[in-house]
Amino acid sequence: MFTTVIILMTSSGCKKDKNSTPETNTASYTLKVKDVIGVTGTVTFVGTSTTTTINIVLTGAPSGTHPADLCSGSVVEGGGILLALNPVDATGKSTTTVTTMTYNQLVGLDGYIKILKSTAEPNVILAQGDIGGNVLTATSKTYSLSTVNSSGVTGTALFERRANGNTLVTLSLTGAVPGQYPATINVGSITTTGPVTAILSDVDGTTGKSYTNIRSLEDGTAYTYDQWMVYTGYINIYQTSVGPANIICHGNIGSN
Repeated sequence: MFTTVIILMTSSGCKKDKNSTPETNTASYTLKVKDVIGVTGTVTFVGTSTTTTINIVLTGAPSGTHPADLCSGSVVEGGGILLALNPVDATGKSTTTVTTMTYNQLVGLDGYIKILKSTAEPNVILAQGDIGGNVLTATSKTYSLSTVNSSGVTGTALFERRANGNTLVTLSLTGAVPGQYPATINVGSITTTGPVTAILSDVDGTTGKSYTNIRSLEDGTAYTYDQWMVYTGYINIYQTSVGPANIICHGNIGSN
């Protein structure tokens, strides 16, 4: 009796379930409003051993269908189209099956997704969001920027680490007036000045904001978030053009 039970259990354990569901992996990313207020959404990658399905869900989108693209680079940089996805339909949804790239390639991609208003208005972006290696982690550091030459302009520089090790630098100014304010990262400190090693995007005086994705120094040397955290440097914000006499705001970063 005991032997019979063992044989039955072993036999049962060796059977394959022909109807079993293939193993799947999922990763979801947030799509943020861009040019049309109130539009948000998510994109979810669902991968099996052979295909990956990209599901987009938008809320607050205007009526009609909306082209969707998977692009190279990050949102703040922009980039070329890698894959044209199926458009978002009137229900706010889009589903695209991808066989040319694996799930692991897609969720590690240096890329982003954008949803356009229409083919007739390709420059109007409803929502967009970084994916894969460009997703921001919870690791960040904020530095203070102090006023120079009685300009009255102060601010902060937020360094955020991406999953791929690159850095998103967000400058936020207070006291600026409408206009464009050049910004740089220099080696040294605000008291021992040095040459420019990275050029940041100009600060928009109307919003007080600037966003820059940093992959390397100006000389082409690759530079990661972890390296910036120990960098001996400082940030300058300039009135109209880069030059010592035009500095209106600055602050030390990294090991300073």
